Amino acid sequence: MKLVDLSLTEFAQVLGSDAPAPGGGSAAALSAANGISLTKMVCELTLGKKKYAEFEAEIAQVHAESARLQESLLAAIDKDTEAFNLVSAVFDMPKETEEDKAARREAMQQALKEATKSPYGMMEDILTALQTTQKAVGKSNTNAASDLGVAALNLKAGLQGAWLNVLINLSGVKDEAFVADYRSKGEDLLQKGCVLADEIYQEILKVV
Repeated sequence: MKLVDLSLTEFAQVLGSDAPAPGGGSAAALSAANGISLTKMVCELTLGKKKYAEFEAEIAQVHAESARLQESLLAAIDKDTEAFNLVSAVFDMPKETEEDKAARREAMQQALKEATKSPYGMMEDILTALQTTQKAVGKSNTNAASDLGVAALNLKAGLQGAWLNVLINLSGVKDEAFVADYRSKGEDLLQKGCVLADEIYQEILKVV
């Protein structure tokens, strides 16, 4: 069964158990999914209201993008665990001969690269989600302004959590060019996203 099909209680119980997965990556994805879901909710509380008619077209676009990102970030909850399982599977490979050991090392490197790409892709989605959320600030239902602030906080937590998962997997990758590339791109996403999340939060503080 997929993690996204579990109840909140079931997910929390398996997350808090000694099961190797889900872990921090899936938790980060859930946080981000909650964040963009709040943005989508604010849009739904804004669309069709006469008071915000001048922003109808913009909020409709934010709503559509939020729905797309919600789906993608929910899928990331399971993708992260699937990537971890690829790494775990390597430990079951034979290691009797030198050929076995070489194949095992190569498989581990490929698995770690895939496990890096998963949270990195999540970071890309989260930055887009923050940019999308910002578009709703000052143009959406003021009664739900605090929800946009909570959205930014959840998205930032997801972003930082995904970055930690990028780093932990990069630590085992021997391909220096791959490591340098993902570290550089990841740091850029992290910096832009954290700044944006903080800006949204500070804007919301002014109106609540």
